[in-house]
Amino acid sequence: MKSAKPPKPTTLFTDIGGVLLTNGWDREGRKKAIEKFKLDPEETEERHHLTFDTYESGKISLDEYLERLVFYKKRNFTPAAFRKFMYARSEAFPDMIDLIRGIKEKFRIKIAVVSNEGRELNNYRIHQFRLGEFVDFFISSSFVHFRKPDADIFRVALDIAQVEPEKVIYLEDRPLFVQVANSLGIRGFQHVDYLSTKKKLAELGWAL
Repeated sequence: MKSAKPPKPTTLFTDIGGVLLTNGWDREGRKKAIEKFKLDPEETEERHHLTFDTYESGKISLDEYLERLVFYKKRNFTPAAFRKFMYARSEAFPDMIDLIRGIKEKFRIKIAVVSNEGRELNNYRIHQFRLGEFVDFFISSSFVHFRKPDADIFRVALDIAQVEPEKVIYLEDRPLFVQVANSLGIRGFQHVDYLSTKKKLAELGWAL
């Protein structure tokens, strides 16, 4: 007996960092900050790991995160200078943004971002790269207070988008998060590069 054909997808879930943009504040960015601002590497990384999840979950502000990370003692640079450096780590992947825009325009699908991002960084990235022009919903960890790999962030996204899991395609660069989404019935796959993702989306019915 043949297995039932999956329903036609109506909604795309996607991450931001690693898919549409570079990661907002990753290990490489912190390494550059440590070098530029002459911070202690071990202490900075330890403080980051102890408090960043709290920031991404929307429990503290960016200023509070930076006070714990950097400004727990007097520095010869300002919080504004450090924030500016953090924001500058974000760069677009134009091919991916154009691909998702094109799919949205051609197939009239719903698009939701499901991402782990702190509020201030997230808002900056949304507005700086005009993501709101083609994304319908932003289910960000700092907005909903759940972080991937917590499956509840995907459940919230499904509720907000008002879509059944089997009608969702999910783009994500981290295999663990794909696995969690798949466990809920969402058809997730790992984004590796523009060409392979474009091909996969075309196979799923979204060919440009």
